[in-house]
Amino acid sequence: MSTSSVPRPEPAAPSRPAGRPDQPWTARRGIPEGAPAALALFAAVRLAGVLAVIVTNAVRGHSLVRTFAHSWDSRWYLHIAVHGYGDKIWITPKGAVQTDWAFFPLYPALIRGLTTVLPFTPGKAALIIAWAAAGVAAYGIYAIGHHLYGRGVATALVGLWAALPHAVELTIAYTESLFTALAAWSLYGVLKGRWLWAGALAALAGLSRPTGFAVAGAVGLAAGYEALRRRGRAPASLWAGAVLAPLGWLGYVLWVGTQTGDVLGGYFTVQSAWDSRFDFGVGSARFVKALLLHGGGVVYPAALAIVAAGVLLFALLCLERAPLVLVVFAGVLLLLVVAGSGSFSSKPRFLLPAFPLLIPMARALARTWRARPARAVLVHGALTLLSLLFGAYVVAVARSPL
Repeated sequence: MSTSSVPRPEPAAPSRPAGRPDQPWTARRGIPEGAPAALALFAAVRLAGVLAVIVTNAVRGHSLVRTFAHSWDSRWYLHIAVHGYGDKIWITPKGAVQTDWAFFPLYPALIRGLTTVLPFTPGKAALIIAWAAAGVAAYGIYAIGHHLYGRGVATALVGLWAALPHAVELTIAYTESLFTALAAWSLYGVLKGRWLWAGALAALAGLSRPTGFAVAGAVGLAAGYEALRRRGRAPASLWAGAVLAPLGWLGYVLWVGTQTGDVLGGYFTVQSAWDSRFDFGVGSARFVKALLLHGGGVVYPAALAIVAAGVLLFALLCLERAPLVLVVFAGVLLLLVVAGSGSFSSKPRFLLPAFPLLIPMARALARTWRARPARAVLVHGALTLLSLLFGAYVVAVARSPL
């Protein structure tokens, strides 16, 4: 598995990964060919998802758009943006004290910044940031797919990511779109050998979500592999990027520790109150047992199916001999989902940034498009319809945590 772009000994005839067609980039501003069409596809699917939620809210007699900015964790981010940390706690029926320190600072800081310079409410600012970040993330995913496999696979990769069953969470005031945008461009930096950019973006990703260390770990391992490959003759930028990558996540974790009086363990105590900890899969096993014995409506069986599909897709990703940095990133996120505790209905959301898992499907869909375009359109159309229906249900109907 490679960690950077394939060496190019002759400028006139660059080498490419096996199976990748020779796809040019547009001369203007280095935009990969086909990116506008792929981004238009992404925007169309997600706009349809927004409309599906609005229609569902209208049918149920609810506020048409409030769901987008005020769902579950969104309220915590908005409160932090307005009042700062340490101002909100919640005591659960079991007596656990949940605090706002569990939520990482980059998203609320951006919300506060936007409302400071523009006349937006915090809710509107949160949605603008989330939607803009989703577009940036889609572009980064396209850039990675184009760099590795060409235009067809890149377009399929973006289309599949837009049509995931839980992709509706890219259009609410949550951090998945921001985290994915930073992660995708950090991973792209590794693939292109731009280590400082990769490290800086990984540090920002570490400030956006608790799972941000997955980006730092991927960048660090890729840097180590590249240094070994070069037998220690790696550029200084590689080492600098590797050092930068974990600083965002570590900085926030240690800051929370200072606030709680336990520098090294305080953050993990805070997360435990939210039932968020690494329990080696004990919680997941109990959930599966309870689901098989007692059932669980729509959301929980769907969540189990999505997680199971993620495990299968990870195995296929490894068989694809994908770049190490992508495998590590997706693998760490999947490990946290399978072996971590917490509400199982939220686990598909935690897998949403793990777009490398879709590479095997994207390559298959691209081959189908070349051989039988109608079948490819039918497959993607069916996935999109499922995404719209499921997304509207989980946001506007179900009461399960997102």
